[in-house]
Amino acid sequence: MATFQQLREGVASAWDTIAEGWRHLYRRASGAITRFIPHKNRSENAGQDGEITVRSSGWGILPAEVFDDDDQVVVRLESPGMEKEDFDIEVLEDTLIIRGEKRLSRERTEGRYHILECAYGSFERAIPLPAEVEPEQATARYRNGVLRIELPKTATQRRHRIQVSTR
Repeated sequence: MATFQQLREGVASAWDTIAEGWRHLYRRASGAITRFIPHKNRSENAGQDGEITVRSSGWGILPAEVFDDDDQVVVRLESPGMEKEDFDIEVLEDTLIIRGEKRLSRERTEGRYHILECAYGSFERAIPLPAEVEPEQATARYRNGVLRIELPKTATQRRHRIQVSTR
């Protein structure tokens, strides 16, 4: 029969394994999830709207794709319901940083209930870039809920194809 000390060591070992598993999951998933921060001025969202904002705050997913081709890096980020003015985009070292704010939307019908509540907040998404880019020459376009950013690679990062001659 196990002693109390052996049981305690077994539980501690199991807890350490679980904690390490969570840390590993967090490291692997941190690039795919986005932290949404509720509006700072809650007075404008007083009453029921304020409750919506608090309830919906937290982590969320803004799906993104990164394409690395011969001459540029292309990033597509799904962010429906925004306007192009809602985005702040910058390149910091080897990371593309996209910030924005989704605003509260509310629709109500009292008879037979019809309530549509959407509440988000500010977000920031950092996407590691697979190559060195020229941020001054980057372009961004927002259409149909998708933000597309094209970042030309630096001359040293561009791929050069070599043709094989038959001579």
